[in-house]
Amino acid sequence: MSGAHDSPEEHGGEPGGPHDCEPQFSAGHPAAGAGAGSAGAHGHSHDHGLSGHATATAKHRKRLALVLVITLSVVAIQFVGALISRSLSLLADTGHMLTDATGVAIALIASLVATLPASSKRTYGFLRVEVLAALINGVVLGVIAVFIFVEAIRRFGAEVEVASTPMLIAAAIGGAANLASLLILRSGRKESLNVRGAYLEVLGDLLGSAAVIVAAVVIMLTDWFWVDQIASILIALLIIPRAYSLLRDVVNVLLEASPEGVDVDEARAHMLAVPGVVEVHDVHAWTITSGVPAFSAHVMIADEAWSEEAYHAILDELKACLREHFGTDHSTLQLEPSGHRRAGAHRHA
Repeated sequence: MSGAHDSPEEHGGEPGGPHDCEPQFSAGHPAAGAGAGSAGAHGHSHDHGLSGHATATAKHRKRLALVLVITLSVVAIQFVGALISRSLSLLADTGHMLTDATGVAIALIASLVATLPASSKRTYGFLRVEVLAALINGVVLGVIAVFIFVEAIRRFGAEVEVASTPMLIAAAIGGAANLASLLILRSGRKESLNVRGAYLEVLGDLLGSAAVIVAAVVIMLTDWFWVDQIASILIALLIIPRAYSLLRDVVNVLLEASPEGVDVDEARAHMLAVPGVVEVHDVHAWTITSGVPAFSAHVMIADEAWSEEAYHAILDELKACLREHFGTDHSTLQLEPSGHRRAGAHRHA
């Protein structure tokens, strides 16, 4: 999206002219945080493209890489432990962690692909690759959960002896690694879908490791081998809601639902509070990828306010409002004179 705005004149006045005034919130506009006035001075080109935009996942790439190394190491340890102990719950936890490692790897690859420049054919570049990666991750999580559940049910009635000692050791190592990974990812879980997905998966792994540890202790003390199947079912039940939560957020992005924290009706009310604005329509708010919200609207300006100086002041106040109140830097606003509604029969609702 180019971010260009329809205007009666192009920007580019002489220094010191109306283009160099700083945007300020008018007396009638809802108060914003300090510093809002200087953030969008008329001297800039109003180019709000996505070139050079760092996605939320890219900011946490090193953390994801470290978690990937930790997770793959634990997968190897737990897989050997599952073979030795014949524990289905440990094997289920291993498969879950392997899925997590795959998800983190996809997120890392996607974050690199997302930095490729935009083109005339792909105006957003490859930013949505991160969302597709999260979609794949969520689907695979769901499939693993169903497989574990079905296999655990099949084992009932067929007594399988489980070696509790290697099962306990492998699960304890996995739990410690999961706890370390949680601490690494904690700061980025609110900024990126993929980091959040990885965080939730590691959290589920930690709970899964705890279930395996408890099962191993019970088997060690009682020889109740069926406890292993129960632990497997619990792990599957832990995975399902996390897969659903991740898929729900991905679908919201793909369906271009309003970003969390952006109330379109409230945004319209804020924009209408700007002096000179008489109507706001064709309002859209969506998420390009995690950490990159976007906003567009048609804004009708009173005829008496339709001058170059007033136009720039209104435009900057509108953009400062969206930035300060709704955290939206990438906005496209089409300003129209009120007479424009009489220019033709068609008018957007």
